[in-house]
Amino acid sequence: MRKLGTIDLEILHLAIKEKGTFNENSLENSELKRHGVGKILDALASLKDRKFISLNKDGSFSITELSREILWSPNIPTWARVLRLLQIKSCNLNQIVDIIGISEDEIIIEIEKLRKNEFLLMSPQRQENKLIKVYEILPDGIYEVDKTETDGFNEIKFDGLKSNGGILEIIDEIKKDVQNISNSNIEKDKIIEKLNNLKNKLEI
Repeated sequence: MRKLGTIDLEILHLAIKEKGTFNENSLENSELKRHGVGKILDALASLKDRKFISLNKDGSFSITELSREILWSPNIPTWARVLRLLQIKSCNLNQIVDIIGISEDEIIIEIEKLRKNEFLLMSPQRQENKLIKVYEILPDGIYEVDKTETDGFNEIKFDGLKSNGGILEIIDEIKKDVQNISNSNIEKDKIIEKLNNLKNKLEI
């Protein structure tokens, strides 16, 4: 895949949100300003050199079709967009939905397919006293999505999902029961985190 850094991704995502064109004010009013002027200018120059953005006469920038073909083109299957995104950075579900711009329901279906084929890994992480599912790409996922650069998207064959004998459903029931007990939230979170780890190991 065409390699992008995290700042590159943020800039291109900003362009998508701004309907294809952004300017200095757009950058100033975005989260990008936390990186500092120097890093932003370097990233803009690099993106322009690689023809991922173009400079307009009024000083604004526009995203190119070459960039759209990375994550934002309907010609790219959703599963490939997810893997390409995770090659750049690990993301939670909300970030994936926000960046790629596809419905959460469709993203969830594709994520489950990728996870059960061991192309990505979900790891529960505690953020602001909440357990957040964070997804990262696995070596097999990198191999498969890189292979699409030469072989296209129709060559990949996803394996059938293996039966787990109802174990996952039982774990979900236990999680519901835990939520209803009177223990402290911290204790319940610890139990649920362990159940999620067990579920991830079983659901292949």
